[in-house]
Formats: sequence, C-alpha cells, structure tokens
Amino acid sequence: MKFKLHIQNTIEKLLAQEDTDGDKKITIDDQGPKSFLLENVEGKSVLIGGTYHLSNLLQELALSKRENTEFAEIKLNAIIENPVDRISRKIRDLYWDGLKRTIDEKGLKKIVGDEKTNHHISILYVPSTDQMAIDYFSELQKKNNHFEVRILDENITPEYVLSLNENPGILALALQRAGDEIQGVPFVVPGGRFNEMYGWDSYFIALGLITDGKIQEAKDIAENFKYQIDHYGKILNANRSYYLTRTQPPLYTSLIMDIAEKEQDVNWIERHLKTAIKEYETVWMQEGKRLTSSGLNRYKAEGIGIPFEVETGHFDDILEEYALKHKIPLREFEHKYLKREIVDAELDAYFIQDRSMRESGHDTTNRLVNVCADLNTVAVNCFLYKYETDIAFLIKKYFNGKFEANSNTVHHADYWQKQSDLRKERINSLCWNETKSIYFDYNFLKKEQHEFEAAPTFFPLWAKISSKEQAEKLVKETLPKFKMKGGIAGSTKEMIETILPNAPVRQWDYPFGWAPHQILLWQGLLNYGYNDEVQEMIYRWLWLITRNAVDYNGTIPEKFDLEISSHKIFAEYGNVGTEFDYITEEGFGWMNAAYQYGLSLLNSDYREKLNLLTDPDEMFVN
Repeated sequence: MKFKLHIQNTIEKLLAQEDTDGDKKITIDDQGPKSFLLENVEGKSVLIGGTYHLSNLLQELALSKRENTEFAEIKLNAIIENPVDRISRKIRDLYWDGLKRTIDEKGLKKIVGDEKTNHHISILYVPSTDQMAIDYFSELQKKNNHFEVRILDENITPEYVLSLNENPGILALALQRAGDEIQGVPFVVPGGRFNEMYGWDSYFIALGLITDGKIQEAKDIAENFKYQIDHYGKILNANRSYYLTRTQPPLYTSLIMDIAEKEQDVNWIERHLKTAIKEYETVWMQEGKRLTSSGLNRYKAEGIGIPFEVETGHFDDILEEYALKHKIPLREFEHKYLKREIVDAELDAYFIQDRSMRESGHDTTNRLVNVCADLNTVAVNCFLYKYETDIAFLIKKYFNGKFEANSNTVHHADYWQKQSDLRKERINSLCWNETKSIYFDYNFLKKEQHEFEAAPTFFPLWAKISSKEQAEKLVKETLPKFKMKGGIAGSTKEMIETILPNAPVRQWDYPFGWAPHQILLWQGLLNYGYNDEVQEMIYRWLWLITRNAVDYNGTIPEKFDLEISSHKIFAEYGNVGTEFDYITEEGFGWMNAAYQYGLSLLNSDYREKLNLLTDPDEMFVN
C-alpha cells in the first residue's frame, strides 16, 4: 500500500503531536500519544502506532523531502519494515554513501569548509613528493578562492609540524585518473561531522564495506593507506596537519588479506605488499622509536606540546599544577606553553605519553595515561604479529615463497614466519599472566606487567597467538569479567574502582563498549572454535544497536554505555552519530560495519529473536 502525502504538512503535524522534547526526532523519551492517523490526499487512511513505526514515517518523509518535491509516495511496507532488515538496508544503501568523501574539485568545498577550520581561509597541504597533486590543486586554486594550497617541506620534523599549528589544514590524499579527468580516490569517514580519514576506523569500515560487497570502496581505503605511507611516511591518525607525527594501530595487512580473499589480483597484492613491508620496517621496526629493548613494540608518537586537536580546558587537571609551578594563571600558562614561550621538560614528557595513547586508537583510557610509551601493549604486538604472518602467507601463496620488494631486497616467507614465531614467544612470555588468565601490557622500563584488565587481552585470539589452553582460560575465566548485556566493556569494573573520584571518565574504559573490541573478539572466538560463544557475543552487540535504533529514531552512535545499555554517554567526549534532524544519513562507520559483519555471522534463529528485541540476558544464562 502506498500513501501520497504532502511532505511538509505531514512532518509538521507529526512533530507537533509526537516530538514533545523538540529535538526533531521521535523517540521513547517523547511523551506524545504514539499514535498517528496517516491520511492520504486521496482519502485513504491508516493508524500508525508506536515509537518505531512513527520514527520510520518521519525518516521516510525526510528522505522524500531531499528530492525537493511537495508530495511523496510513502510505502506502508517501509514504515512497518522489521528493524534488522531496515537497519541493514539503510547502512548498505544510504549510510556508506553519506560517509564517503573525496579530496578533489567535486569534494573539496565540503572538506576544507568544515567546523575544524579556524583560519581565515582553508588550507590544503600537499606533499612535495606528489607532483601530480601539486599541479592539480594549484590549478584548482586558481578557479576556487575557498582554499589555499601549500606544499609541505620534504623533512617533516616535530618542530616543523608544531609550526603548522599557526595555520592548520587538511592533508591531500590519493588522486587517480578517470579518462581525461583527475579525481580523488574516495575514502569513508567515521561519522557525518568528520571530513578526514582516520587510520584506526578505516580498517573496520573497510570490513563492513567488504561484507556489503563494496570491494572497490575497500580497495580505495587501501589505496589511501598506501598514499599516506608513500608521501607522509606512515598511516596517519587522520589526514590533518597536526597528525603528521602520529600513526594509528597497524591493520594494513589485514585489509590486504581481506581484499585478496575476494579478488586475487596478484599485481594489486604486489603493490600493496611492498608498501606494507616498507611501513613495517620504517615505522615500526626502528630501534629506539617504536621498537624497544624487549624485542616487542610500543606506540610512540612524536610531537611537541599539547595535542592540537583537543579543546581549551581539556587538560586543566594537568596544567593547573604547572601553572602554579610557574606562578601564573592557568589560561595564561596554557597560552604561553602552546606558543612555547614557556618550556617545561616534565610536561613535554607527559604529552609524549598522551600523544602515544592517541596513536593507539584508545583515546583515552586510564590504562595508558602517562605510561603508554613505556608499554609493549598487547594490542600493537598482536597487530604486528599479524603483519608478520600475513606477509609470510602472501609471499608463500602468491609469490612462491620469495618476494622482490625492490632490486636490492628479496623477502622470503620463512624469514617472516620466524619473525612471527619470535614475537609470539615474547608476547606469551612477557604479557601472559598464567595466574590471572589474562594478557597484560608489559612495561619494558620497569620489566614488569602493567596489570590493568582491558579488552585487548582478547586480541591474541584474533591474531592466533594463544595456545589452546590459553584460549580456554580467556574464554571461560576472563571473558565473563568483561561481558555485559550489550557486549564487552573496554575494561573490567574493578580497574576503574581505584581511580580518583574527580578524575576524568575515560571513554575506552568500563562501562563503555566499542565496535572494534567486539569485532576482534568475534573473530578470535571463531579462530578457536568457540561457536556458541561467538553467536552469543554477536547477538548481545547487535541487540544493543537494534534496540537503540528502534527506540531513538534510527540512531547508530559511535559507542555505548553498557552499564545502562544506552548511547547517552557521560564521559570526556560526547557520542558522535547522535546529532541529526529527522533521520541519520550516515550512522557511524565502525558501528555500521559491526552490524553488517555481525549479521553475516549470526544464525537465522538469533536473527529472528533480534527482530523481536529479545533480551540477551534472558537468552544466555551464564
């Protein structure tokens, strides 16, 4: 059945009746009658009831409004569609496109004109090593006065990056030729308010794209990873000038493997494998930088002073002590420290630790505050173990065990396998705690484990580092400490009970739940044959996403508070993906990915229960 409706009149009438809190959404927080008579201009009518169906009607009207027409034909089936199919369809057909960006003539105005631009004119930085980009953007600048092109110095030092903070800007990404036209290689941003590509998010986004059959979009992400390594020296935290000294968790080879599984293009694999090896050797295996004396790795960002991306006041609890030390007011001290009119070596060391924590993707967690660069984290060493085993696998399968990276260097699969064996031995020796059945980060300076219980303890299952016995202990003894109604939390509750009452509530700790932790746990459980457990953990997370979308007008947020099973977050940062009028057109990148990937693994019985929003605690008895 179809209803021909006057779009604006219906929206106004619907909101006037149902949107009692005035946020341009229909949610369970509204106190309206939750019943709306849908009247067709042709005289047909039907009663629409309940928060979910009313919010679906609002969303369908909003989509029609984008077409700039006065009337819309709304299908009843779209309003009463079951939640799982609707959410999955919206992700596949709408949200991915809403998150897509390009840095080229077509996409540049949106990119450079966003809320993070605080200069009188937006600046696009182009690497000195990419002549094609220099020529293209210089010509584009002549036709467009919205931005200014600046060419980066070839030698990108921390001091140079600090100087760019006076004129921050976006960094160019890969271009490609399409016939006679030059276009930006597309990338997918985490959420609608973002216009930059994030390294940590992009792998999980690519996994979702691959799940939805969007292989080219995933390959585009890999192409932009390659571009960043080739021209900026690393996969960046994100492509803005103030991130030039900071990388992100290494997941490039995992993306290569995922794409190679779908498209066995040896030439494509060769191009990206060469670059992945280059990244491994130059970013991660330089002694004294991210490679430590223990033989394991750490996150170790460079940079000087306060991280540029944080808002004024974010570090007041830290800076106050130093303002008193220098006997000047807090804001004056902050200003002078930012300008380097005051230099404090102790405070500089704190911010190296803070940047390193942000490089880890876990920004922020009490586990890593003021200690990150001293730790061989379980996470980064699992990721690099996977690099080593991935590279060994690719060389063996596609290049007969021998791979020429360049005219002077030949890589053998056996070498990479031996590297991974050594890393596996070190991780299990230094990070595994047999008594507590958990992996801890290792403080290589103190030569002791950093005993903070956190979700990356399950990453060795994902990387296939754990023995069968270790896996059983992790699943049977440790997983229950993290498990909540809607998934696993970033840490155990016990870890935050010792934190000072006035300390910031850090978003990667208990009680918050994040998509990357869930996805890597699912894959780890699958690796070791824990099929019942993986079905349970997928169901818990997808139930939370589904219930939240049903109750809150389709909202798909960045993260959840698992203690209250809600997107309403009270932590140091807000929750991206929750601010929109009428309908979300983006969701959130890695949450979209988790939904699509999780559904691809979930059995049909659980999918039916998901549509009914059956409470997971009633289904799974611990």
